[in-house]
Amino acid sequence: MCDTFVLLEQAGPVWLGKNSDRHPQELQRVESLPAGRARADDEAGERRVHGVAIARPRWMWGCEMGVNAAGLAVANVAVFTRLPVVVGGMTGMAMQRLALERCASAADALEQIIELLARYPQGGRTCLSPGAPPYHSSFLLADPREVWLLETAGHLWAARRVQKFLSISNGLTIEQDFERVHDDAFRLARARGYCRSSQDFGFARAFGRRLLERAAGCAVRRRLTERLLARTSDQGPVRAADIAAILRDHGGGRPGDGWRMQMPCAHASWLPTRTTGQTTASLIARLDARPRAWMTGTSAPCLSVFKPTPIGDAAFADDVDADGLWVEHEGLHRAVLQDYAPRRARFDASREALERRALTEDEDDVEEDVDRARARALWREHRAQLADWRARAEAAGSGGRRPFQRYWGRLARADAARW
Repeated sequence: MCDTFVLLEQAGPVWLGKNSDRHPQELQRVESLPAGRARADDEAGERRVHGVAIARPRWMWGCEMGVNAAGLAVANVAVFTRLPVVVGGMTGMAMQRLALERCASAADALEQIIELLARYPQGGRTCLSPGAPPYHSSFLLADPREVWLLETAGHLWAARRVQKFLSISNGLTIEQDFERVHDDAFRLARARGYCRSSQDFGFARAFGRRLLERAAGCAVRRRLTERLLARTSDQGPVRAADIAAILRDHGGGRPGDGWRMQMPCAHASWLPTRTTGQTTASLIARLDARPRAWMTGTSAPCLSVFKPTPIGDAAFADDVDADGLWVEHEGLHRAVLQDYAPRRARFDASREALERRALTEDEDDVEEDVDRARARALWREHRAQLADWRARAEAAGSGGRRPFQRYWGRLARADAARW
């Protein structure tokens, strides 16, 4: 599960935000990789053309989201369709990573993924949890000039440009409003009885699986994030802090509310439709003459810090233990969920102060090496604060043993060796 959105300012940058929602035990690694030789056994077999900053599940090669040095940002969401997910196919995450490494614009990325869909069956292992349903992908492809929405069902696809803002949340949305569509989409839909005529054909209506979409709560989350995007757009110039506020929104509720995912900042639960629905990493991208990225590198953006993430920085991996940050922050997260509001309140002012410094955007004239060094220092500072924040949270006591707290108590005792 995921929530991904874009916002295009009339006389300003393009913004992309994403919460990547996966199994709560699924460590998501942040990497900053320079242009140069790509991994020898990847699908590309070529050099990495552009430096990238990406977040990916540690066990998976592709990425959940990322930004490249040319100013292209790509992020996807899972979609459940009537077409099969091929066991030995290529994941949508691999396709979007190849687009980030090879392409300089949203239009180029669109063509790249369409080409990969034609060459390789879409599928592969998409989930760490064996009980989670496999899926296809929808993508938002953004650069400083334009944004494309690309939705897929197996090898089929439909695409349209985004004008002002758009949010996608685990369901197909393009009906007859596509600008481009696969040549076989209507023919296959009519042959299988998904529509009767071209007037009756809609890509989402023909190929989406509505029951799974309703169970995932995708329409509820999409309506919520689009209301927040409309409000943010109407308030004037957008800042990274405005995008962060959308990504950590709980829809007016508490982390344990609801039997399905109904808020962009998602916390897993014992309930069946939420066991693999936790925000395990988050991204903000600002796309203009100098693209910038901020990532949490952790679960739970409501308890985390969006930090500047250098793009194409060879020193990032040696200077920042991103995996260690994720694991230690997850300990804080699970402790806070024992009694969310009072435990968060114990350290939230300190967290907010760190994030105010991390979200500074008026440094475009700073030399790149200095900017990267400052970013890495903020990542280290975030990790250094975690022990103190957890001690403060646990000093608040516990709020009881409701089902949601019991679930997190069990996970908190689970063996972290799988990370």
